[in-house]
Amino acid sequence: MAGDLPDYYFRIRENGAAVFRVDTENRQRRIEMEQIALVNVRNGEIKPHGDRVLSEADLAACRDWLAQRVALLAARDIDDILRSVDAMNLTTHWAQAKASDAQLEEVTDALLLAMHDLRTVLVRRKAERMLNGGGED
Repeated sequence: MAGDLPDYYFRIRENGAAVFRVDTENRQRRIEMEQIALVNVRNGEIKPHGDRVLSEADLAACRDWLAQRVALLAARDIDDILRSVDAMNLTTHWAQAKASDAQLEEVTDALLLAMHDLRTVLVRRKAERMLNGGGED
């Protein structure tokens, strides 16, 4: 099992991760994890833990993890939005085919305001992209 372990372990935190160096080459043959750094996904900062000096290998592992994590979070954001599109379609079907007048009365204003707000932002951002020449639409 010890041969299969990575050299570093990243404990996910809200804004990034605590980085640990994994050591299995000790006399007790135990897995030891020593915290070496903190990585911040929002600003890309890599802070050594305590008075530690990070090696190039440590920094490279942190940078690689950071790039992969940023890509994963971006993909999750898109997936969440596409799920929202599905939910909107299901809501449309519910409102048209299944909802009672009382249920519609309960949700109509909130839905209309949220949809108006979303539409306003999307139209503004699309216009900005078109004006900047970035419109691929």
